[in-house]
Amino acid sequence: MLYSIPDKRYFTIGEVSKLCGVKPHVLRYWEQEFPELQSIDRRSRRRYYQKREVLLVLKIKGLLREDGFTISGARSKLSSPVTKAKNLDSMPASLADTVELEEILSILHGSSKPV
Repeated sequence: MLYSIPDKRYFTIGEVSKLCGVKPHVLRYWEQEFPELQSIDRRSRRRYYQKREVLLVLKIKGLLREDGFTISGARSKLSSPVTKAKNLDSMPASLADTVELEEILSILHGSSKPV
């Protein structure tokens, strides 16, 4: 299914709900279950999502409703190295480079710890 996501910086929880066909309480629940999905709370104490979170909501929805994954199965699928590599390919180059550098840094810090 194709979704038309407007080209804007922030989306309210209501907008994401309508765009993705998921009720707001489900989005709040998914925020608790999927660490990758985080909204931004502004001064008005309202949840705002960026375009990457909207895409992530669509991915989670597809895993749960179309592919038949459980919450824990979808969480594992999203955190698998293969999925992370696919997500890096779809990110802008600068963001993908940053994520890759952070992963390298965490590996280096992990290897420098005493065994």
